[in-house]
Amino acid sequence: MPDLPLIPTPSPLEGEGSEWRADDYRHMARALALAQRGLGHTDPNPCVGCVLVKDGIVVGEGWHTRAGEAHAEINALDAAGDRARGATAYVTLEPCCHQGRTPPCTDALLKAGIARLVAAMSDPNPQVAGKGFAILRDAGVAVEYGLLAAEARALNPGFIQRMIQGRPFVRLKLAMSLDGRTALASGESQWLTGEAARRDVQRLRARGSAILTGIGTVLTDNPSLNVRLSEATRQPSRVILDTELRTPPTAQTLRLPGQVLIFTTVSDSSMQAPLRAAGAEIVLLPRAEQGLDLHAVMAELARRECNEVHVECGSTLAGALLRAGLVDELVIYMAPLLLGDKARGLFQLPELTRMSERRELKIIETRMVGRDWRIKLRPIADDRGKKSKKTELHAET
Repeated sequence: MPDLPLIPTPSPLEGEGSEWRADDYRHMARALALAQRGLGHTDPNPCVGCVLVKDGIVVGEGWHTRAGEAHAEINALDAAGDRARGATAYVTLEPCCHQGRTPPCTDALLKAGIARLVAAMSDPNPQVAGKGFAILRDAGVAVEYGLLAAEARALNPGFIQRMIQGRPFVRLKLAMSLDGRTALASGESQWLTGEAARRDVQRLRARGSAILTGIGTVLTDNPSLNVRLSEATRQPSRVILDTELRTPPTAQTLRLPGQVLIFTTVSDSSMQAPLRAAGAEIVLLPRAEQGLDLHAVMAELARRECNEVHVECGSTLAGALLRAGLVDELVIYMAPLLLGDKARGLFQLPELTRMSERRELKIIETRMVGRDWRIKLRPIADDRGKKSKKTELHAET
C-alpha cells in the first residue's frame, strides 16, 4: 500500500509515547490479521480487528464482518463474556463513540470493564477523531495508541483518504505486454495475462467500493465489471464515465445484478430513459470545456461513501486520471509476450520534450502471479499532480 499521511491524534493522552512490550506487538499483529478478514466485506466501514487479553491470556477476539453488523470490539467482548473485566483491548482503530448503524463501542467497552486500551491509530472520522480515546481516558481506562500504526493505515487507505481529503482512494489496474502494450491496434486484448493474474484481479475488484471504466472500454470490450468470486459477499457499484451518453442499453454490465452509475453531461431525458429502464442510475455533471470533470466524479463517489475505486480502462482515461493527480496506486500485470510497436500503449499523455518533464513512480511491490509479473507502484507527488483542479475528460475512445 502507498504511504498515507499520519492521522492527527489528540494530545495529551495517557500512554502517549509508550514503551511497547513484545506481547503488545504480538496481540496487535493478531488484531491486524483479524481485521484483514473484513477486506472486501465491510464497505463503507473500515476493516477493524480486536483482541482482548487478561493476565497474558487471550480471552476474546473479533473483527468487523460487514457494515450494519457488530463492530470488532463487540464481537470480541461477546466472545470474552465476564472475562473482559480488567482486560486489555487491542484494537486496530480508535473505538467509535457515536450512534451509527450500531451503538457506540466506547459504551460497550466501559460496561465490560476493560482496564487498558491499546489502539493502532485514531479514527479520522470527524465524528470520532480522538473523542473515543477521551471518553475512555476520562472514565479511568489507560489509553495508549500508535502501535503498528502504519500497518493499520495500510488496511484502510480508502476510508482514511475519504475522511481526510474527501475523495476515494483510486487504484488503477492495467495489463501490458513486455513491450508496454495493452492491446493490438484493432483493440483486441483477450487474453494478455494468464488465469492466475485474472483471478488476482478479481480479488482487487472485490475490495473496491466501485469498479470504474470509460465509455471507450464499454464499446470495445463490453465488460461485465463485476466480481466473479464464490466467496464474494457483495458487488461493488459499477461506474461508467460517458460524456455523450453512448452506453448501449444492451451492455453486458447492465444485465447483471447490482448498482450501475453512468456519469454524463447529457440532460436529455429521452436519451437517458432507455438506460434508466435497463437499470442504470444517471448522474448528471455540468459540461466543462472538454467533457467530465474527474475531480467532480471523485467528489460524488466520496459523497456516496465509496472508499476505494478500482479502475480498469483504456489509455485515454488512464492518462487523464494520472494527469489529474487522482491515481493513488497502479497495479500493472506484465505478461511475457510482445505485441509490436503498432499496438496500443498504457497511457495517453502529452509528448515530453525534456527528461525533466518525466513522471516518476515508486515501485512498492513486485510479485510473480502465475506466469505474469504484478507490479505495484505509486506516483511520486509533484506540482503536476496538484495544480489542476479542473482536469476534464472527453468521452473515452
